[in-house]
Formats: sequence, structure tokens, C-alpha cells
Amino acid sequence: MRRFYKDVTLGAQPGGWQVLLDGRGVKTVGGAVQLVPTRALGEALAAEWARQGEKIDPASLPLRDLADYAIDIVTPGAAAIAQGLVAYAETDTLCYRADPDEPLYARQMDVWEPLLSAFEAAHGIALVRVSGVLHRPQPAPALAVLHQRLLTLDPFALAGVEAMTKLAASLVTALAALDAAHEDEPRALWQAVCLEEEWQADLWGRDWEAEERRARREADFLRACAFAKMAQG
Repeated sequence: MRRFYKDVTLGAQPGGWQVLLDGRGVKTVGGAVQLVPTRALGEALAAEWARQGEKIDPASLPLRDLADYAIDIVTPGAAAIAQGLVAYAETDTLCYRADPDEPLYARQMDVWEPLLSAFEAAHGIALVRVSGVLHRPQPAPALAVLHQRLLTLDPFALAGVEAMTKLAASLVTALAALDAAHEDEPRALWQAVCLEEEWQADLWGRDWEAEERRARREADFLRACAFAKMAQG
């Protein structure tokens, strides 16, 4: 699609901020007014539109896509999405370890256990650690706390958390990234959740196509985290 606008501005509207293309407000793919809750997020969306050249590249508008998803899908379906994310806690990556006699187990304990323990302390919960692949249910009270936390998020933050959770296969990692106080923490959390992939690569050699896919997933994770944080202000 050829670029059909010249000027990109950001307007304050009742209920939020909206990107304006030649003075006309952007709408979602579903036809709704694309209002975002904070100026910071609005400025990030405007920057995506401003960077477009003579032709619009839809792949270079990922924040636009997340905003559309938050408005069109998450807003009317937040309860179901929150419930679906709780299911990830049942098989959270950080809770599933190798067998204790395997070298990988010690590495997982060194890297994952401090992160998981800190998360438990912050939320006042206890999660079950599992060695091997057989499923063990997580305590219902812990899942209830996580469910309630998800329900407190606005649709934009919830959209970002959903994206992070699916990329990391870990609700713990997603919520920890959302709450991270320092800007380098989300990247460190992503690297931690990829521990087993890194271990296998060191053991058997690196597949550069797999490395490129992981780099793209990391970029998507960090972008979703930034989106959620900007939405919260």
C-alpha cells in the first residue's frame, strides 16, 4: 500500500490518545477508534507511522497491531484471556526442571530458582517444582492469585502480557518482566527462560536458523513488554 498521508500527529481525546494521519484519527482493523491510554504509547504508535516510506510496510507496525488486538479482542474478552493465561502457570517453564542427576538441573537451579523464588515472594504464593515431563497441578490458591492479578490489568497491558507469556511459555516470566524496575531486567528474564535452548546449543552446536528465530522471538518479547509498560504509564 502506498503511503496516503503526509503528517503524523498525536491528539488528546476523551479517554486517551489517538494518532492522527493528516488530521484523521487512526482506527483499528475492526473499525473502532484506536485510543490508547497513555501519551507514551501514543507517541510510540505515531513514530511507527512516521517512519513509513513511500510504501507502508504492515510488518513494521507491530505496536499498531498490538493496540488493535487490545481494543478489538482483549477489551471484550479479557476474562477469557486471563483464564487462558492461568493455564500457562500450570506448566510454566520455570517450574519444570531436568532430573536432579542431570547437569542441566544444577544450571536451572542457579538461574531459575532465584527468579521463581522472588516471584513467589512478591505475590505471596508457592508454586510446585517438577523434575521431568510428567504434569503436576499447581496449588489452586496460587493460581487464583495469578488470575486476580491478570484481571487487574487494563486491556493493553493484558495484551502485552499475553504475547510475552506465549513467547516464553511462562506466565511467571511475563508478569516478572511487566513488574521489572530496571530496563535491563526483561532481557535478562528472556535469556533465563531460554536456558535450555542455550544449553542444547552449547552441547550439540548452534543452528543459525534457530538462532535467528530465537532473536526474532526475543525482539517480539521485548516489544510486547515495552508496549505493556507504556500502557501502564
